[in-house]
Amino acid sequence: MTQVLARKWRPRTFAELVGQEHVVRALENALAQQRLHHAYLFTGTRGVGKTTLARIIAKSLNCETGVTPSPCGKCSACTEIESGRFIDLLELDAASNTQVDNMRELLEYALYAPTAGRYKVYIIDEVHMLSRSAFNAMLKTLEEPPEHVKFVLATTEPQKVPVTVLSRCLQFNLKQIPQQQIRDRLQHVLDAEGLRYEAGALPLLAHAAQGSLRDALSLLDQAIAHGGGAVKQESVRAMLGVVGQEHLHAILRALAGRDGPGLIAEAARMEALSLSFEATLQDLGSLLHRVALEQTVPGAVADDDLDRALIEELAPQLAPEDVQLYYQIALQGRADLGLAPDERAGFTMTLMRMLAFAPAGQEAAAGQRAPRAAAPATPPGSKKNLPADTGWRELVAQLGLTGATGQLAQHCELVTRDGTRLELRIPQAHQHLIRYQDRLKSALEQCLGPGVRLTIRTADSAGASPAAIADRERQQRQAQAVAAIEQDPFVRELVDTFDGRVVGSSIKPKE
Repeated sequence: MTQVLARKWRPRTFAELVGQEHVVRALENALAQQRLHHAYLFTGTRGVGKTTLARIIAKSLNCETGVTPSPCGKCSACTEIESGRFIDLLELDAASNTQVDNMRELLEYALYAPTAGRYKVYIIDEVHMLSRSAFNAMLKTLEEPPEHVKFVLATTEPQKVPVTVLSRCLQFNLKQIPQQQIRDRLQHVLDAEGLRYEAGALPLLAHAAQGSLRDALSLLDQAIAHGGGAVKQESVRAMLGVVGQEHLHAILRALAGRDGPGLIAEAARMEALSLSFEATLQDLGSLLHRVALEQTVPGAVADDDLDRALIEELAPQLAPEDVQLYYQIALQGRADLGLAPDERAGFTMTLMRMLAFAPAGQEAAAGQRAPRAAAPATPPGSKKNLPADTGWRELVAQLGLTGATGQLAQHCELVTRDGTRLELRIPQAHQHLIRYQDRLKSALEQCLGPGVRLTIRTADSAGASPAAIADRERQQRQAQAVAAIEQDPFVRELVDTFDGRVVGSSIKPKE
């Protein structure tokens, strides 16, 4: 009978353990220097190596070569511990042995000297599941442990372990294993097993494992069976119910193009394929995070990221504030999915919300871009006069730009013009938009004719950018609206009669 990969490839030495170098280093040093503690507590999520570490410690303490960070793996103690037959190693699942009677029986047995080994080792998994009485029974032994007894406790919820127990243990927190290390380990296992695989399948398995190498190996077993002995990318996608890149790409492109009908059509296609809308929103959030990362730190997306081409394509097209908004809506939409009339309704409502709450200046109706004003006919080779300082805002409105290029134009101020040369300035807070100046130059040439030379430098704002002017106008309209309400005779009577007040933030001026 073939052994499952998670058991066959379970680490047998500290050197084989993946992703917990900080814990391994401390334990190896302690064992090498014979600085042994009577109780260890390993915390961390499932499948990161807690009980595996506990068994390696048991071998290190009882190996016939002596207490060592490198047990031989060949002596009777090592082989019996590996097979679960070592008489001085007791593994207890606290989830099914919660009562005080179980703990008392275990502790009474601890008083006797080891039968075959150097130390009696007690591994208690999910120790937080013990009852309060069982913890109290354990405390006395932890306070005054026999020299020949070592406790190794493991838990996924350390906050549920009494402080009195925590304070008597040497505690190590095992972290979730990075996806790259999981991918490397899966590749190593596949190569060693001589199995065929497609490289693109491994990131999918690593991502689905959520930091657990044990889960990754279990998924790999499943993928091998699903693919008929080979690990194929499309087969793994189908097995995991992973939303294909083409669907996520279509959604983001539709958002960038303000294409409401396109979003609804994509949702219908996904429903026809029985794809998970919850998984889609999760993956969409991950993709938007990487788009935001690319916008903030260009080139930060990993070279082997399967979505890298799309991310580099969309980062200049989506305004950073749009990406932040879409990310938050995707997270909230996923959380609310169970409250929706049905999953598709919740999913499509989330997408429509992304369009409906677009930042000011991007209110184009879903499915339509803001129309660009057509430039008056100009004889070939001729150049039109560039606008005076007071005409920059009007020109920006004519360009009808959206996304990051539109944001660049909105936050710039016209400094000087000399023939075909335009010099703009932009505040430091928005200097990341300067990388889109070639797109702005192209838009200006489409409207004004060829030959425009554009320079943008970072400088303090004089408050003359279209965005700053629009903000002042909004504030002025707001102030006028609040004043009008406060001066209304009926409102004043209500305030005087009921000792009330007008909440200015609740007043919205008519646009």
